[in-house]
Amino acid sequence: MLDLALDWAPAAAFTYLILFARIGAMLMLLPALGEQTIPARMRLSFALLFTFVLYPVLADVLPDMPATTAGVVGLLFHEVAVGLIIGGIIRITVMATQVAGAIVAFQTGLSGAMASDPTQQGMQSAVFASFLSFLGITLIFATDLHHMALAAIFDSYAVFSPTMPIISEDAMQLAVRTVSGAFSVGVQMSAPFIVFGLVFNFGAGILARLMPALQVYFILMPANILAGLILFALLLMMMMGWYLTAFENHLAMWRG
Repeated sequence: MLDLALDWAPAAAFTYLILFARIGAMLMLLPALGEQTIPARMRLSFALLFTFVLYPVLADVLPDMPATTAGVVGLLFHEVAVGLIIGGIIRITVMATQVAGAIVAFQTGLSGAMASDPTQQGMQSAVFASFLSFLGITLIFATDLHHMALAAIFDSYAVFSPTMPIISEDAMQLAVRTVSGAFSVGVQMSAPFIVFGLVFNFGAGILARLMPALQVYFILMPANILAGLILFALLLMMMMGWYLTAFENHLAMWRG
């Protein structure tokens, strides 16, 4: 009678749990893959399945199972923290569409037009910001950049080994640089609208000085909106190309 030994089961379960801690935390925060519009059960199921796929190639990266429960819990919290840090910093990059959308809405006179943003847990934001955010997610899937995001999860183990201590100061500095980078990308995406707003308001101001009795800004508001919409349609491809390039470069930073 064949006697099957199950001595490998605790070590296998420990390895799978530690891998899932980082992978699951990252997948819950990554843009496109971790959106709140995707049901939580689907995201959790995908995280479990993706952990199972990476298990054979990452099992050797993890340290041996600690002899104490405290060691296991400490390593578990370490991996969750690393996953939240990486996923959260990558999530900051989508702020670029919010910044660009807010600037475009302000320059075109539609800053008061609000819409529910599916990428911001249903919060209200400018209609241009909601459109750009949702379009950014769509283009991430259309251009297969979500594959690069999954590859960044795998390569994160080469950048941040499970045995490395968490350097919180470096993480905070990286988060600050990411925020400033996202704001810079958002301003660059909307730069033509900033120039358009300056030129349009400068011309309207001169016209208002020449004809003080005429409500210039009230009369020119439809023209401002129309010109802004036409400019937005003409520059949309350029804006999203700039955003996707910045997103790809940010993902490449996490690849060893």
